Amino acid sequence: MDLDVYVTAHRAEWDRLDHLLRRGGRLTGAEADELVALYQRTATHLSLIQSSAPDPMLTARLTQLVARARATVTGTRGSSWRDAAAFLTAGFPAAVYRSRHWWVPTAVLSTLVAVLIGWWIGTHPEVQSAIGAPADLREMTRPGGQYETYYSSHPAASFAAQVWTNNAQAAAMCLVLGAFLGLPVLGILFVNMLNLGVGIGLMTSAGRLDVFLGLILPHGLLELTAVFVAAGTGLRLGWTLIDPGPTTRRAALAERGRAAVGMAIGLALVLFLSGLIEGFVTPSGLPTWARIGIGVVAELAFLAYVWVLGGRAARAGDTGDVEERDRSAELPTAA
Repeated sequence: MDLDVYVTAHRAEWDRLDHLLRRGGRLTGAEADELVALYQRTATHLSLIQSSAPDPMLTARLTQLVARARATVTGTRGSSWRDAAAFLTAGFPAAVYRSRHWWVPTAVLSTLVAVLIGWWIGTHPEVQSAIGAPADLREMTRPGGQYETYYSSHPAASFAAQVWTNNAQAAAMCLVLGAFLGLPVLGILFVNMLNLGVGIGLMTSAGRLDVFLGLILPHGLLELTAVFVAAGTGLRLGWTLIDPGPTTRRAALAERGRAAVGMAIGLALVLFLSGLIEGFVTPSGLPTWARIGIGVVAELAFLAYVWVLGGRAARAGDTGDVEERDRSAELPTAA
């Protein structure tokens, strides 16, 4: 393609489209029809230029022009409470449900790793010595020691906010860094399981595993499930780079990437709930069985939410992606 000749042949159409767009809603019926036709032709021009003779400045101008025309032709739509309700009752649980083949194995294997690390530390005194001095370890694991006072060391509200922020950041990192073939996600998972395994091992060696589990389980069930969902989704996103499936790699990444962004918002809400439990229930004076019971109820409620609402939405075709009218087209299209 001779780009100069092509631009000369079609510049008048682009200028005319720009003129009509600047007039906004003050168009006659004939002018509105003309705008639609020019939008379709300009979209085709942009597609041809991108594939045959890409020019950064011209491509940028036409991309902006097509986007403006598309917004005018299709109309803009603001978010509403109905959108939020649809996201919470269908989009988010459907996305979690559809990625279950990734995050459920991730949860099982990660928990196994944490248990093995805990067993290794708890049964090998030389490993415990490498972690810290005996006096320091006794201070951590004794009644009223650091493991117990950690959850009541700050006011409940500020502690819950801090926990929520840290966990939401970790979940978001798992989702975003999944695009790097999932390798950073494995590192984040291992660090989390290592910290959990160290706690299990040290408290087991001190004969206080029951106390440790009474402190971890109330909030940890829901918190770790959210982390596993984020990690599994991140790994799935990384695998998309290797095997995009029946569609193009670009389209597959775009779809799953948009779903991952939505999941980050949904998981932030889940982690907010686990943060409230960690801030107000875990350090409370409730009996251990009551605190663990609250954690189990929260976990079962989330799983039921995913399997019932999410399963129903997924079977109806919901992928957790944004609605088609809110997506950018892969390539400009023409009628």
